Amino acid sequence: MNSEIFAALRQLEKERGIPVDYMVDRITQALVAAYKKDKDGYTDNVFVELNESKLLMYAQKEVVEEVVSPATEITLDAAKKISKRAKLGDVVNVEIQTKNFGRIAAQTAKQVIIQGIREAERGMVFESFSSKEHEILTGTVLRIDNSGDMTIHVGQGTDRTDALLAVSEQVPTEHFVEGDMIRVYVVEVRRSNRGPQVLVSRTHPALVKRLFELEVPEIESGAVEIRSIAREPGSRTKLAVRAAEENIDPVGACVGARGARVGAVVDELQGEKMDIVVWSEDICEFVASALSPADVISVTQLPGAKACRVIVPDDQLSLAIGKEGQNARLAARLTGCKIDIKPASQADAYEAE
Repeated sequence: MNSEIFAALRQLEKERGIPVDYMVDRITQALVAAYKKDKDGYTDNVFVELNESKLLMYAQKEVVEEVVSPATEITLDAAKKISKRAKLGDVVNVEIQTKNFGRIAAQTAKQVIIQGIREAERGMVFESFSSKEHEILTGTVLRIDNSGDMTIHVGQGTDRTDALLAVSEQVPTEHFVEGDMIRVYVVEVRRSNRGPQVLVSRTHPALVKRLFELEVPEIESGAVEIRSIAREPGSRTKLAVRAAEENIDPVGACVGARGARVGAVVDELQGEKMDIVVWSEDICEFVASALSPADVISVTQLPGAKACRVIVPDDQLSLAIGKEGQNARLAARLTGCKIDIKPASQADAYEAE
């Protein structure tokens, strides 16, 4: 019987990755729980020996003249039947006949083992997905709740689990239906009573960063660095990059031949516009670059604050500000600098001021 048990445990380890030692510990707990249910008593002195050659269960009891607590004490005459050398004050191991456990005790043991398997699988899934935090996963839309929250089936094999794509993490302009394949960014993995909870996003700026890492070998290798990202999901993203090695055009590397690399990212984000600019330590240069595609005449850093005044040609003012102020807003977030944009026709007045 024991060889069959261990054969089953090895099969379980092979199929689900649950270690044999873990399940042996769970079976031991199950037997103790069954004994407690059967006897409705004390179990601190109960232990189990389980290996491929034997399965034995004992209760350790003290040898006394008169038994007051049957769960922990045994008479000398009874002890001598177990060990002829037994004497008063000794502790002897009294074997427990597990085959005599009742139906309720057996059900208790079964539940402990099943719970152990579930906890082991949850723990393994948690460890697996914890290592995938801040990475991109591809999954399938499993269902869409009335609230709009999506359940995404992610992972492969024994590492498959359901992830939550909340409404707040969805791009308003994107529309998915059940069965669609979708790429998501893993924001966090939490422990919960129902198992690991994987929280994913389509709006996180790091999603853009990870997509470029997949498409641009120079970013993956470290030859090109992404220094900052400003994103309004579904509409526009600004990306500041710099070359970590000489003779590399960081913007050209991200754009790719005929725009293939940036095009792949834009397609994944369903048409979201991309502005890729060169990062600079000089805040004035960086601000001028960040306001792309608008032309800039001059940038002046204002004293006492991280702020700049930008002069642009009159015909570029609306382009620099952008629709509903989007271009200027994203440039400010990208650079971390407050930006005041003025047309060239008013430059002299502002210089005088």
